[in-house]
Amino acid sequence: MSDKSSNQMWGGRFAEGPDAIMEAINASIGFDQRMAAQDIAGSRAHAAMLAACGVITDSDAEAIREGLLTVLSEIDAGDFGFSTALEDIHMNVEARLAELIGEPAGRLHTGRSRNDQVATDFKLWVRAQLDAADQGLLALVRALLDQAEAGADWVMPGFTHLQVAQPVTWGHHMMAYVEMFGRDLSRMRDARVRMNESPLGAAALAGTSFPIDREMTAAALGFDRPAANSLDAVADRDFALEFLGAATMCAMHLSRLAEELVIWSSAQFRFVVLSDRFSTGSSIMPQKKNPDAAELIRAKVGRILGAQVGLTMVMKGLPLTYSKDMQEDKEQVFDAADSLMLALAAMTGMVADMTANRDSLAAAAAQGFSTATDLADWLVRRLGLPFREAHHVTGALVKLAEDHGVDLDGLTLAQMQGVHEGITDEVFTVLGVQNSVASRTSYGGTAPVRVREQISRWRGKLG
Repeated sequence: MSDKSSNQMWGGRFAEGPDAIMEAINASIGFDQRMAAQDIAGSRAHAAMLAACGVITDSDAEAIREGLLTVLSEIDAGDFGFSTALEDIHMNVEARLAELIGEPAGRLHTGRSRNDQVATDFKLWVRAQLDAADQGLLALVRALLDQAEAGADWVMPGFTHLQVAQPVTWGHHMMAYVEMFGRDLSRMRDARVRMNESPLGAAALAGTSFPIDREMTAAALGFDRPAANSLDAVADRDFALEFLGAATMCAMHLSRLAEELVIWSSAQFRFVVLSDRFSTGSSIMPQKKNPDAAELIRAKVGRILGAQVGLTMVMKGLPLTYSKDMQEDKEQVFDAADSLMLALAAMTGMVADMTANRDSLAAAAAQGFSTATDLADWLVRRLGLPFREAHHVTGALVKLAEDHGVDLDGLTLAQMQGVHEGITDEVFTVLGVQNSVASRTSYGGTAPVRVREQISRWRGKLG
């Protein structure tokens, strides 16, 4: 077979043959250039430490520092020429540094390896995403608190199985999401604490014989301490997996809220009106206002969960320490982080802008015999019925109301007494939805007084 026909078999993009394929599969600069700032920060800390420990001269360290700042400014300005032949961000930066300062650039890599270098860069990048998610969640929780405070005593239906169950308050419903996203916030913060150990100085896998100071580089990069085992330091990607796990759960919560906004903004519910900023129109139906932002948020969990599963599969069979498989750790994390930050920002905007329709909420709360449980509770409390008997009596009253086309409070006292003679006109005090929500005063309940207590607690926590 001729070289020409052999090259054609490789396919158009790889017509140059095996060398082109190897360069394409081996290079990561197409995506890991996103870690340029982290790579340069790690190299600056490493160079300063080498000089402090007498491994390189102060003049070399100063040349490296100035050269790295120049490289960073070129990257920030979009003037840096990235090369796939140099494989990754680390080699691209180092090659440009050598062009700028010459021989001192070759001393920068003393006492480290690309293995601990990439682990450090990636940790710094993921840590920044945890911080960004923290801020995004804080903004969303505050927007939910504002909605809860505005409607702390507005009644709406509470649902199970998407069927009307019992009346609750709008504020209580908003506070349920505050609790959810509050747990997401704690997960992000907890993950940050656990991952904040520096791999730098672990070198290829066994540490180094140079007299380095890992405490110094850890402190310079904002880590709490150096990682305690050099093998684990270069092999570990738990920090990325933990971020993806927390991001997946957060995205799932965003998806649940997004689903409710899709339902609530429909013509059949009319519970909320979403602002034009987060809705779109139809190309052929002028009356339509589509909750596209909510629907796109709802879909993001698939991408983020996919990233978590993908990285888990990359890592699951790897022996210690580094294998090239681990180059596949970044693209999916980058995409997941982008998806999460965008979804958080969009949801915060929607929640802040949306208007709850108090009248529609109240009308829906009064439908579907939502105060049936209040009636059963009253029968237990006032007439001393066992709950199971009270449940049976209430069911009979619901059937009677259905037959007459009214809600429970539309029945007459005589009709109710026909089911159970002990019922008195006091029963009507528990059948209104406002009375129902006001009575739910147990801790964590929907009563407006309890909702306002929780709002105050959360505002105190957030400062």
